Amino acid sequence: MGEVVTAAVEHRGGSQGRGGQPSPEGRTGRRRRRTRFPWYAYLALAPLFVTLGVFAYYPAASGIWHSFYEWRPGFDSPFVGLGNYATMMADDLWWKSFRNLGFIFVFGVTIAWALPLLAAELIISLDSKRAQFTFRTLLIAPMAFPGVVTVLLWAAMYEPGNGVINRVLRGVGLGFLAQNWVGDPKYALMSLLFIGFPFVAGLPFLVFLTTLQNVSAEIFEAAELDGCGRLRRLVAIDLPLMAGQLKLLVFLATIGVLQYGFAAYLLTGGGPDNATQVPVLRMLGVAFQGSQWGYAAALSTTLFAMTIALSVVIVFVRRKGDADVRPL
Repeated sequence: MGEVVTAAVEHRGGSQGRGGQPSPEGRTGRRRRRTRFPWYAYLALAPLFVTLGVFAYYPAASGIWHSFYEWRPGFDSPFVGLGNYATMMADDLWWKSFRNLGFIFVFGVTIAWALPLLAAELIISLDSKRAQFTFRTLLIAPMAFPGVVTVLLWAAMYEPGNGVINRVLRGVGLGFLAQNWVGDPKYALMSLLFIGFPFVAGLPFLVFLTTLQNVSAEIFEAAELDGCGRLRRLVAIDLPLMAGQLKLLVFLATIGVLQYGFAAYLLTGGGPDNATQVPVLRMLGVAFQGSQWGYAAALSTTLFAMTIALSVVIVFVRRKGDADVRPL
């Protein structure tokens, strides 16, 4: 295993000197490749920045600004200072919705990643490149369908009367397991999380597969010659080589969980009995059902601040170096 891990480190390290620092040749090469563009060439980016400013940055800044007002669009909006935030601190439903987010995050980085990782490992084990391409295409084909179509299809499958799931259970003699999947508080949240099962048609699968395909075949061959089993190779070689990609996926998963609410909005609206309530749905309910636009702006500003804070923590967390990959 020592030779295998050394090869893995060299594969990741590239042209680096001692201590993981780039070699002088590598630094010289980068300096040679660096090209200066005339300043007016950047004017081509002006339309992009204008579009971002109008449709992205301005709405965000407007929401932060109006969070300090009793905002009534089209009417007088008195200044209330931190009043909306004081209301938020006493909003039990708002804070309880984060408990569901914690469960969603744990589910998303365990079960929802385990199956795509397994699929990537199985595909990379195929000797035929044509077979790898065929299975990869078949597994990611569902990504072409709009998300709303997928959610509505699962809604039909969850239908308590004639839904596919309950009909199959009754057909095989397991009718006692049939449930009102999204109408029962005990099963509603878990039912939402299983939408898209087995979760292969997504970004994690593509990241895992691409990472494994970029690993030199010599590393896998050396591991096999050393008697390294698949599970041991996964722990000692594959996962360490995916450290950077896993960090990216955790970063994206954190942002995605904080913004979760699409499926819940379409299927349950946060119910039943607030079992699927999440911050985004609470914010939308306050705005469009309660017409408390200023308070909704305060909730969205708080969610935005949490997203930024968690993103900074994840980005600057200490990254384990390649030297941490050691033989077992």
